Amino acid sequence: MPKLNRAPLPLAAEHDTPMPVRDGTILRGDVYRPAEGGPFPTLLVRTPYGEGTFRQVPKIPALEAGFAVVLQHCRGRGSSDGEFRPWLDEGADGHDTIAWITAQPWSNGEVVMSGMSYLAGCALQAAATRPPGLKAVVASMTPHDFHDGLKYHGGAFALGSALNWGALQSMLGLLHGMEAGEDVGAAFGALLPVLGDQAAAARTLPVSGVPGIPWWRDWTSHPERDAYWQEAAETLRHDRIEVPVMHVAGWFDLFLSGTLENHRRLGGPLVIGPWSHLAQGTGTGRLDFGFAASAQALRLEQRQLSFLKGEDTGPAVKIFVMGDDVWRDEEAWPLARAVETRYRFHSDGLLSPAPPSTPEATAPAAFTHDPRDPVPTTGGPLLLPDPTNVGPQDQSGVELRSDVLCYTTEVLTADIEVTGPVSVTLHGSTSAASTDWTAKLVDVYPDGRAMSVVDGIVRASAPSGVHEIDLVATSQVFKAGHRIRVEVSSSNFPRFDRNPGTGGVPAEASEADLSVQHQTVYPDSYITLPVVPR
Repeated sequence: MPKLNRAPLPLAAEHDTPMPVRDGTILRGDVYRPAEGGPFPTLLVRTPYGEGTFRQVPKIPALEAGFAVVLQHCRGRGSSDGEFRPWLDEGADGHDTIAWITAQPWSNGEVVMSGMSYLAGCALQAAATRPPGLKAVVASMTPHDFHDGLKYHGGAFALGSALNWGALQSMLGLLHGMEAGEDVGAAFGALLPVLGDQAAAARTLPVSGVPGIPWWRDWTSHPERDAYWQEAAETLRHDRIEVPVMHVAGWFDLFLSGTLENHRRLGGPLVIGPWSHLAQGTGTGRLDFGFAASAQALRLEQRQLSFLKGEDTGPAVKIFVMGDDVWRDEEAWPLARAVETRYRFHSDGLLSPAPPSTPEATAPAAFTHDPRDPVPTTGGPLLLPDPTNVGPQDQSGVELRSDVLCYTTEVLTADIEVTGPVSVTLHGSTSAASTDWTAKLVDVYPDGRAMSVVDGIVRASAPSGVHEIDLVATSQVFKAGHRIRVEVSSSNFPRFDRNPGTGGVPAEASEADLSVQHQTVYPDSYITLPVVPR
């Protein structure tokens, strides 16, 4: 009978420990450390989501690895004092918290940080202030910028995720105010309809009129990268980050582009799994990739701790190749051996490396887009209230719509691996003053399922032109017997807001401003796929 020779690890723990920062605000957090020995290096995690997030941090593995652990509430959240301002205070507050830690008698003067999403942003923003003592960061699934890739994608407002996250943070702010004895009844009354029915809230017109979210009008009234966004950007200066950073991404995460850009700018190990923003298990959406696909099977947590200890010996890049459903080590991202291959749009519906030549294939394709009846968001890199509507989903229903064009290859006679950045170059025109162009890469199964892989959008300010639609990246093997498909349309709602077609600020458009848009796609359009020789 196996027996484990394990000695107990006595722990010292403090709850709601005060940690003052430079403006006199008292931040609070929990401190865990071995009760004996020391001094210790410290793992710091900062969160705006309350105490529940603390339970998801691997405290015991970190303690067993020799770290003390500090879990701190961002200002205005949890038990910390102050006012929460998204992104603006995290660099300075993180810097001051690290200074507080390194001054403690149980600290050896070394701090590392880790987190996912906003928590990872806190870590990178702190690193940008170059605090003495910070040694390394693990940043998972986090944006590289607070305008591009967070609130706006290709110029379109990321309505669904902004609404979902904004409503959550507004609720946490009101709960924090209640805890402090403030009268928040009226504010709760304004927010409750949004919390209760986000689908209805997403249809609010003008979009800027969504109630109850303190920062909403700021987000919607600054569609361009102006001084408002630049102020936030100054808190995340990649050129000021000097410590090593490990990056973790998901093929179906809404911050895949941000994580890849963080990796490009900062270097460090990169891991990309077939995961969504909130799940790192075996399956995402309607597909299961097998037990090996999970972060647990990959022993990702152990590798992150090894990295933070300066002991990582893993590959520079580790990616999960979907379709083959295997992990693969790579020397760099993107893959140098991938060959950019254009698959061209034929107006008769064919997608092919060969250019169109027949009259049916070379004539422009047309559809009519009505923003009152937008194409519904079905899968993708989402953060919406419905946790099941994420990742690969069957697009068969979407493709029946008259406002969705489909371009499909012949049945593949051999596997085709697509690994790397994906983009669509679309030559289009519209009857409106402005419009949106959307594109989606789809894997069509022999049984007829049309499973989404990646998607993107671009907001066009001119009635006609050639537009680049960034579909970010993937690693997908289109198997023999399958077909590759590209869908083109002009909406993906509520993932993105609707473009009324007026040429004005979309967030200020009323119902009366929504105009029917007659769209034309020309056959010199194509998708660029990074095909990996096999």
